[in-house]
Amino acid sequence: MAVAAEITLPSLDARSVEILAGIRRAFEEKGFDGASMQDLARAAGMSVGNFYRYFPSKAAIVEAFITHDLVEVESEFAAVRASENPLDQLRAALERKVRHGICDGDDGKLWAEIQAAAQRKPEIRAISLRMEELILRHLTHAFALATGLSAEEAFKRYQAQAKLMILLIKGLAMQTPDPADRDPALMNLVLRTLNRTLDEIASDAAKG
Repeated sequence: MAVAAEITLPSLDARSVEILAGIRRAFEEKGFDGASMQDLARAAGMSVGNFYRYFPSKAAIVEAFITHDLVEVESEFAAVRASENPLDQLRAALERKVRHGICDGDDGKLWAEIQAAAQRKPEIRAISLRMEELILRHLTHAFALATGLSAEEAFKRYQAQAKLMILLIKGLAMQTPDPADRDPALMNLVLRTLNRTLDEIASDAAKG
């Protein structure tokens, strides 16, 4: 499977971003499963009928959340692609994720609930897997830049390493969504594992 150098994401207009902020607050108060579509519509300041035109289901809301958050991810990987040393730039970005979490505070709790819902609801699981696939492609493209391999060859050679990195960071955030509960020793271990993985790829680059 070839890896695209850039991934174009659909943009959200200002009104959609505002609506999503209201929805997040409702989820934080009542939980992902506990908040009804009527609760979410009220939080967004909309009639139920109009709200359903924006978001016909909770799966559609999750997809909008992911689209919104992936804009930030795309910006981070754009900096990696533009760097003279992509792996060093990636190390710094990964450390920020580990130190501060994929999502902090109540936002982290929300994503933990969404991940739990993904195990029960195939449509939400499919959306979550698409997000991970996009990040996987970004990571292997960074590895391609660092090693001089083609994007396709880097994907074949390093997709397992990229999947491990995603699992480590996601698992850390989902295990302890509240920053106050995070174990510094565990965070440091995750970081060392991430850096060892990048060291292996950097060693391949040096051999090449």
